[in-house]
Amino acid sequence: MEFELKDDYIELFKLIKVMDLAQSGGHAKILIEEGLVKRNGEIELRKRAKILAGETIDVDGDVIEIKK
Repeated sequence: MEFELKDDYIELFKLIKVMDLAQSGGHAKILIEEGLVKRNGEIELRKRAKILAGETIDVDGDVIEIKK
C-alpha cells in the first residue's frame, strides 16, 4: 500500500492510524512499543519518528511505501 505525504513528514503513530492498521492512536503506539513496526527494515520504537518520502514502513507484515 502507499501513503502520499501532504507535508514534509508524518509521525509514525499517526501514519499507522490513518492507514487503518490500528484502531486508535493509542493502539498504534502499542504496536510500536511491542516492536511490530519496522522502518526501512529496522525495528522502530520511537512513536513520533518523522517518516519521510522514500521510506518503507512494515506494520506486522503490512508494508506502506511513503510517496511525496
